[in-house]
Amino acid sequence: MIETIDASLIEWSRAQFALTAIYHWIFVPLTLGLAIIMAIMETIYYKTGKVFWKNTTKFWIKLFGINFAIGVATGLIMEFEFGTNWSNYSWFVGDIFGAPLAIEAILAFFLEATFIVVLFFGWEKVSKRFHLVANWLTGLGATLSAWWILVANAWMQHPIGMEFNPDTVRNEMVDFAAVALSPVAVVKFFHTVLSGWVLGAVFVVGVGCWFLIKKRNQDFAMASIKVGAIFGLVASILVAVTGDSSGHLVAKTQPMKLAAAEGLYEGGNGIGLVGIGVLSPAKKTYDDGVDPFLFRFEIPHLLSLLADRTWNGYVPGIKNIIEGGYELSDGTIALSAEEKIEKGKLAIHALSNYREAKKTGDTEKSEKYEAILKENAPYFGYGYIKDPHDLVPDVPLNFYAFRVMVILGLYFIGLFALIIFLIYKKKFTEMRWLHYVALFTIPLGYLAGHAGWIVAECGRQPWAIQDLLPLSSAVSRLHYSSVQTTFFIFLAIFTILLIAGIGIVVRAIKKGPAIK
Repeated sequence: MIETIDASLIEWSRAQFALTAIYHWIFVPLTLGLAIIMAIMETIYYKTGKVFWKNTTKFWIKLFGINFAIGVATGLIMEFEFGTNWSNYSWFVGDIFGAPLAIEAILAFFLEATFIVVLFFGWEKVSKRFHLVANWLTGLGATLSAWWILVANAWMQHPIGMEFNPDTVRNEMVDFAAVALSPVAVVKFFHTVLSGWVLGAVFVVGVGCWFLIKKRNQDFAMASIKVGAIFGLVASILVAVTGDSSGHLVAKTQPMKLAAAEGLYEGGNGIGLVGIGVLSPAKKTYDDGVDPFLFRFEIPHLLSLLADRTWNGYVPGIKNIIEGGYELSDGTIALSAEEKIEKGKLAIHALSNYREAKKTGDTEKSEKYEAILKENAPYFGYGYIKDPHDLVPDVPLNFYAFRVMVILGLYFIGLFALIIFLIYKKKFTEMRWLHYVALFTIPLGYLAGHAGWIVAECGRQPWAIQDLLPLSSAVSRLHYSSVQTTFFIFLAIFTILLIAGIGIVVRAIKKGPAIK
């Protein structure tokens, strides 16, 4: 049976996994973005035959390789943490969650690893066409790798395609296609991968501008900036489109996450979206009667359009979700948190009675309790929730992270558009201030991606798996000091890797491309 664990162990386990994920995501999006940009550049070389583009491609491949190597190291550790720190989670849903991760390792990672060898060492050993194919397949491998990992993550956000087996106390996959192709997985994949493309473009443009500032390799710099800016503008616009789709799906599948990201405590019809606002630090709980905002600028009706696709659509707030009673899209009435908790307790109690009846061979009782369990299984995780207040995520964290992500996304669109316009007008090389702006935009690309993941992961708290398994029941039974110790060990190792990686990249940039 699943057990609850003390709070200190939960917090340290969360902290360790968050640490690993944060460091890992420093490297993954740049891998995704550079993979496509360097493939585009080699395609230009293949089409034109100009050695200039070959050497330009080689430079970006070198930076890609450094980033890729460190990203693999952090990613492997993160996957092992599911077994070491989250064994209850692994037991409860390992049959489902493990499948996409296994496919990622067997198919996508090996595809990526195989062709990356050709990418680095095959320039004079294979034909131009084969090397170009290897370049694109390396990018495809990285993208497929992201696909399967995001399928696993999307299932945690919106668990479907499975049935609970009371005999093993495990969720088992019954519909692989539903898991692999769920709308949440598809939208999450495109939004996440495209955000990596944006970071890759920001990085290429920023590094190119560094060469302009230093008055070095200016032809190389301008060629890279042109490719990066055009690619980045397209990717940034597509990120905005997929972000809209993502918001709509979150409204349907995780309304509490949307409410937290908007600081929406009292819902209603025709709800506006807060463009800019400051939350009140005096607001402590959803039912304390304190106004959640010190001030806000709201775009009328926009949240209703996002969530319901109608001008006056109903959007529930945190208080509405906890108290229930409003009409859902299927015509049923939303249950309150208290009702869901009672149903969860019924499910847990029925599971215990079912297993006891099976042991004694009492078929009549086992069938009775199995029916009760199936009826209440969708609320299984609520049975471990002690207080409805625990169902509310950290509102300020999600509210501000969401705005950082959106504002930076709009900024990237504007920056790329301005750069393209100035290049077209042949004025870009004169705009030294803009070169510095582009260079110092590189950290903002990372910030935007991490802000998005904060909303995605912190917005679904307290759930490890939405509605099915809270974090308090997902962790391994360890002493918190063990997790605390490894947290600081990983912090030291990852920081050393990051500093070393940045140092190697900086040296490679300073050395510059092999172009006279």
